[in-house]
Amino acid sequence: MDNLKRRDFYYDLPEELIAQDPLLQRDQSRLMFLDRKTGEVRDQYFRDIKQYLKAGDCLVLNNTKVIPARLLGVKEGGSAEAEILLLKRLDKDLWETIVRPGKRLRAGARVQFGGGLLTGEIVEVKSDGNRLVRFSYEGIFEEVLDRLGEMPLPPYIKHKLSDPSRYNTVYAKIEGSAAAPTAGLHFTEELLGELREMGVRTVSVTLHVGLGTFRPVKEDNIVDHVMHSEFYQISRSAADEINETKREGKGRIISVGTTSCRTLESAADENGMVEATDGRETDIFIYPGYRFKVIDGLITNFHLPESTLLMLVSAFAGRENVLRAYGQAVEKKYRFFSFGDAMLLL
Repeated sequence: MDNLKRRDFYYDLPEELIAQDPLLQRDQSRLMFLDRKTGEVRDQYFRDIKQYLKAGDCLVLNNTKVIPARLLGVKEGGSAEAEILLLKRLDKDLWETIVRPGKRLRAGARVQFGGGLLTGEIVEVKSDGNRLVRFSYEGIFEEVLDRLGEMPLPPYIKHKLSDPSRYNTVYAKIEGSAAAPTAGLHFTEELLGELREMGVRTVSVTLHVGLGTFRPVKEDNIVDHVMHSEFYQISRSAADEINETKREGKGRIISVGTTSCRTLESAADENGMVEATDGRETDIFIYPGYRFKVIDGLITNFHLPESTLLMLVSAFAGRENVLRAYGQAVEKKYRFFSFGDAMLLL
């Protein structure tokens, strides 16, 4: 599969199908079921997912929490507006970031937020253009960020989010993401409770989603694309439960989202057994030809044309199957991307 081209993952998407707002009720989004063996497609609603799950199945959730990582401020010594987007915490007050406008924010530049409640100094410009920024403030950084920061919505969402909690899952717990694991946005506490009553296990792992998720593939030959690394961790109890499900063979491992999938596949040995870890980095890039070691099913949203996420889904269910299903989703006016509808691939 080394000859796959970026254009092999292109599909035409009318702009009006890009969801700009979350639905009133999380589980009222539509659900497209795709049988990855036959290519059969069924149209349902997300709450109908109970029909496809059974006792013994294990849903793997990513419990990362999106922080208000978008900071709007003013360059010190003038009135020029500046934006800093937090990507990854490297030390207590040192962050890897994306800044705008990049040309004006070189090493040594300082940006003030909230009239001086928070100050960021550019300490290094990385080779990829990202900046290392050291922050100074009074009090607790997370509290300052809650006061001054905004949710870092993807660039294709133009509407302002009236309820910031809707860009987090109901089970979000560990702060650190710059983007939401959007497949999980469809679950409600009630639906998760009903699934547990059915005997479906739920296990949490953590992968902090970086904006590399939205970074376009620029290389024509996709194997030349370099993924940005992201932090993940898996507790001993989570690893044990996942491995027990695999060993027993009575249930399926179903990944809620591409982030949970990448976490599991990064942590697995050749037999599909998952190793617990307090924290590692992964830059795994999954595209057609990849042999999945852990997951048996995948819940995911509809992804951007030519994106690494669409390539991952194509690796799991077959490129032709997936692009055919996407074509039907466009015809049937499904809602696309972060606040859009979902797919279940089994």
